[in-house]
Amino acid sequence: MKVVDTIPRMSTLVKIFKKEGKSISLIPTMGYLHEGHLSLVRAARKHTDVVVMSIFVNPMQFGPKEDFEKYPRDLKRDEHLAASAGVDVIFHPSVSDMYPAGYSTYVEVCGLGDTLCGASRPGHFKGVTTVVAKLFQIVRPNIAYFGQKDAQQAIIIKKMTEDLNMGIEIKIMPIVREPDGLAMSSRNAYLSPAERKNAPALYESLKKAETLVRSGEKDAAKIIKATEDMIRVIPNAKIDYVSMVDPRNLKKIKTVTGETLIALAVFIGKTRLIDNIIVKGAK
Repeated sequence: MKVVDTIPRMSTLVKIFKKEGKSISLIPTMGYLHEGHLSLVRAARKHTDVVVMSIFVNPMQFGPKEDFEKYPRDLKRDEHLAASAGVDVIFHPSVSDMYPAGYSTYVEVCGLGDTLCGASRPGHFKGVTTVVAKLFQIVRPNIAYFGQKDAQQAIIIKKMTEDLNMGIEIKIMPIVREPDGLAMSSRNAYLSPAERKNAPALYESLKKAETLVRSGEKDAAKIIKATEDMIRVIPNAKIDYVSMVDPRNLKKIKTVTGETLIALAVFIGKTRLIDNIIVKGAK
């Protein structure tokens, strides 16, 4: 496995791969890898000749009061995990390489980034789409892999790719969960033992919502209230949002008539966790 830390070196390597007729997959990450990331690697390994994983904590997608400085980082650990899962190249650029002095170009998908996580994290998805667009330009992948846990991000990136005719296939892979149901996330490392014990209740609340839908409940307000009621009994929990939206365009729904994305963001102590589930209304 190669570790490449500059854009020119990565671009040169990509040219070699392309000249050899090799297909490339890209898995964009911010590092501190877990099984969710590694499941993307294993999927990519089946479909392309070369698997590239980017590890870059992108300052552009963090707000001024968010956790950019303390975001967990451990490159040596990540290298070991990536190699064991089948990554061929880790691309680990510096902030100054990605955003040199005078950088002033941004990519934004209008509309989709203003709701859900975007409502409480203004500018976040502008930072996500900008860095992903840059990574796509540098690595030139045939396929890029993302996780369903970041459902809004995945929908926005698919829209960007389509609108800009990037010619990259976007594959969205299922959420990988801990045995107790907690969605795997690098930010889970922030949780205290007590908070970690309570955090799986978020998934339990989503499963409750799914049960209501399957039993015939169609009123989104009632489903959301039942979900929020379960969350409110979690110690030190603060709801950012619980929402039911159309997974195609992220518009809020009032009545469940088809496939629906139920998404939530909740602070457990100081740690903001997100999760989601897709449900289908009863016929």
